[in-house]
Amino acid sequence: MTAELIKGSEIRNVILEELKADVQKLKAKHGIVPGLVTILVGENPASISYVTLKIKTAHELGFHEIQDSQPVDISESALLALIDKYNKDPKIHGILVQLPLPKHIGEKKVITAIDPDKDVDGFHPVNVGRLMIGGDEVLYPPCTPAGIQELLIRSGTATSGAEVVVVGRSNIVGKPIAVMMAQKAKGADSTVTIVHTRTKNLEFHCKRADILIVAAGVPNLVKPEWIKPGATVIDVGVNRVGVHPETKKPILKGDVDFDRAKEIAGKITPVPGGVGPMTIAMLMKNTVKSAWLHAEGK
Repeated sequence: MTAELIKGSEIRNVILEELKADVQKLKAKHGIVPGLVTILVGENPASISYVTLKIKTAHELGFHEIQDSQPVDISESALLALIDKYNKDPKIHGILVQLPLPKHIGEKKVITAIDPDKDVDGFHPVNVGRLMIGGDEVLYPPCTPAGIQELLIRSGTATSGAEVVVVGRSNIVGKPIAVMMAQKAKGADSTVTIVHTRTKNLEFHCKRADILIVAAGVPNLVKPEWIKPGATVIDVGVNRVGVHPETKKPILKGDVDFDRAKEIAGKITPVPGGVGPMTIAMLMKNTVKSAWLHAEGK
């Protein structure tokens, strides 16, 4: 039996409609709209494409959106001063510096320069600490893990008591989603194991999973025989493996052998159209939340 597809593109659309209504409530009650600034350094094509989609989505939701593009040779001190300006701007509720940055700029310095209460990416050490504590302390969960959790909740996947295996240990996806799934919360209460490409007998751990979250960045790493029949598979990988000869568009593969895995899994996310669309939706959700918190003095 073929697995049920968890279509992130469809779930994203539902979330964006919810956010549109929330933005209108915020405007009616407090006379403000969420303010988001995206700072782009240089002209990395992938970053430009991603930022363009963020801007488009922010405009659709009625945000006050600023796209602040800077030359690739901007100094570190000038970039930090720019961030400080937006930290002090009451009309801005979310600050996003698009990564990666040029080598002469310290990524850690930039992330920690952002006001934690405007860090809608959830990368600031303060927000990482809030995530670890859990509960009401969490303001802005990192966007891709938050999107994964929404996919599980909205697809009706049972998480309480489930064996969750996370393949990958990045600070952006693997570590935070493992923490989130172990919390005492909706869409969580799971027993979590983190594995990675250097784990001995990776297949053994994957086959135990009721929910398998794969974020290793290795195309087709997880074989279908590694998947427990009926398991829910969340494939975070987006790997460019070539170019389509006719359309000239990149050919994308996930970290899971999708075509064969869908015959074993109970539910599975496609690539593209699974986790990817959720990331920007969660960024917008964090920005709306920040606007509410700032408007109500919390």
